[in-house]
Amino acid sequence: MAGDDEDYVYDEESGEWLPASQLAAKQAAANTVEVRDAVGNLLADGDQVTLIKDLEVKGAGQTLKQGTLIKSIRLTGDPQEIDCKYPAIKGLVLRAEFVRKR
Repeated sequence: MAGDDEDYVYDEESGEWLPASQLAAKQAAANTVEVRDAVGNLLADGDQVTLIKDLEVKGAGQTLKQGTLIKSIRLTGDPQEIDCKYPAIKGLVLRAEFVRKR
């Protein structure tokens, strides 16, 4: 069998011996940050969101209106910040509390 030569590693948390790849996947999942929108929906890379209130964008001299659609977001690793692509504004970072998943 193909998987029989894999190393097993002791998992302190569960007290079990696990294949090294399974333990690595478990640790990676534990290190991921959950990002939730204003109403508690879980956000992921590539999601579309809409603004729930008007936001003044510092440095851009412009206001994004409530209901503005942001087509593709990227998570930053911070539980409250998301990177957004918007045509008129480069490097837009929004707080998750001001958006709702579409």
